[in-house]
Amino acid sequence: PGDQEAGELGLAAVPGRQAAFRQGLEAAVHYARAVGCRRIHVMAGRVPLGTDRAAVAGEMETTFIENLRYTADLLSQEDMIGLLEPINNRITDPRYYLNTPHQAATILEKVGRPNLKLQLDLFHCQIMDGNLSRNLETYFPLIGHIQIAQVPGRHEPDSPGELNFPYIFELLESLGYTGYVGCEYAPKGDTLEGLGWLRSYWESRGLQHGGTSKAAK
Repeated sequence: PGDQEAGELGLAAVPGRQAAFRQGLEAAVHYARAVGCRRIHVMAGRVPLGTDRAAVAGEMETTFIENLRYTADLLSQEDMIGLLEPINNRITDPRYYLNTPHQAATILEKVGRPNLKLQLDLFHCQIMDGNLSRNLETYFPLIGHIQIAQVPGRHEPDSPGELNFPYIFELLESLGYTGYVGCEYAPKGDTLEGLGWLRSYWESRGLQHGGTSKAAK
């Protein structure tokens, strides 16, 4: 994430911070290797304070593409995947550079490396664009990781909000998604109690806790 005390939230697209980005990436690879994690979120970063987004967009994209190619080369040596996550600039972070799946897909196409993928957080995607079913279908070939949270409260999937997660989970299954689904939400209370939504979902699908089939027993 860079120097968070100085207001940074990633460095990959920030002009002039290439050396610090590479140092942070090497540290991330070191930790990922130690814990056996094959995916690293490559954070784009914020539009610099006092600058107009449109005025620096071209320079930031050029920097991002350059750093992503460096990232892809480094991660290919480790059999790791780099992930790009669009973060909404309407609620969460007004200055974050990478905001939509369309923007991320355009950059991934320009970089052209197979070990870079889209980290699609449905919370951010819903806030920026909605149209989740079509977006999941459109960008599915690029997706390397999914994250979830209810909108607008960013709590558990079964909390009051805009998204129908049982429908979304079935859609992901029908599309053939076999990766992890990260719970990128703030529990309304106790974390374990908050996971009751998952037990209820398993039971609604005829599964035991842990996702195993009752029929198998």
